[in-house]
Amino acid sequence: MLSVVVPILNEFENIPELHDELQGVLERLDRPYEIVYVDDGSTDGSFAVLKGLAELHPEVVVIQFRRNFGQTAALAAGMEAARGDVLVFMDGDLQNDPHDIPRLLEVMDEGDYDVVSGWRENRQDAAINRKLPSRIANWLISRVSGVNLNDYGCTLKAYRREVMENVRLYGEMHRFIPAYAAWAGARIAELPVNHRARKHGRSKYGINRTIKVLLDLLTLKFLSSYSTKPIYLFGGLGSLCFLVGMLSFLLVLYMRFFEDVRANRNPVLLIGVFMFLAGLLFITQGLLAELVTRTYFESQDKPTYVIRAMFGRPLPRGGLSASSSRGTGPRRYGPEREPGGLDPERSAVVVDESPHVPAAAARGREGAG
Repeated sequence: MLSVVVPILNEFENIPELHDELQGVLERLDRPYEIVYVDDGSTDGSFAVLKGLAELHPEVVVIQFRRNFGQTAALAAGMEAARGDVLVFMDGDLQNDPHDIPRLLEVMDEGDYDVVSGWRENRQDAAINRKLPSRIANWLISRVSGVNLNDYGCTLKAYRREVMENVRLYGEMHRFIPAYAAWAGARIAELPVNHRARKHGRSKYGINRTIKVLLDLLTLKFLSSYSTKPIYLFGGLGSLCFLVGMLSFLLVLYMRFFEDVRANRNPVLLIGVFMFLAGLLFITQGLLAELVTRTYFESQDKPTYVIRAMFGRPLPRGGLSASSSRGTGPRRYGPEREPGGLDPERSAVVVDESPHVPAAAARGREGAG
């Protein structure tokens, strides 16, 4: 099943036209589908229109928030309610073209991709307020995450559900979903899509979001590099502080014996003491972060790795007996093993160890892969 998730915020005039166009495209796909609209605290009557659509069309699901929680929360709620094995996210302002959905699915199926990201190559927005900040943000996100996409801000994207199962969304981090998916082992492609000028209403985005992107990038970098080993970050900073403190003390000794500068009148001594204390605090913080990390993973029985595929029947817990592995004494086998050694059909366990998958960017990509 295909699930299309559409966050809505004060799009009263756009909803009827959007639904008619979207439904027409989905009906031609010859596959079961559902449309999940998430009303993110609209105040213009959007929910009444959505409720009417849900009453007329059984394939429509409507979720209403009590207040405005933001686009990230709306997408997370829609993803949670969706039943499809493929998820497509798109905006509700008619700027994303529903006719690009079949192209996204075609690239996904033919190239065996887990994520196909839309790229608004010919973007119909203001150059200063929208395009310039977006280009800067896309460059920064690509550099920090290692996942090179031209347009992180484009909501129109297709995801396989098994990839999204490992993604948790907080704050305003919906634009980083491809990076999160890549770290979970997803294969990503990028496809140029049509972008249309807004017909009704006004944009909910502005240049003030640039600051939020920069702050979210700090979180993104920490989660990508140190989420399972925070002591490497804090320990590295602590070691650097210890080194600066040691050099400061050596400088104090040199100035005392060779330049006759008394230590109690030398401000460098205070710098050395401060750096030693800062180093101790960083190391302590790193140890506490390690405890929190282990509590987080172990309390939820959450692994620190992601398996792409497993082939063959796994050995029983504990493996073969010790006497069997030494080749002496009677052999013992699992409950479904036949004498004669390991199952000949058993193969390796494939674990995706590559955290970053570069995106492919090509127009009209057919038969990608």
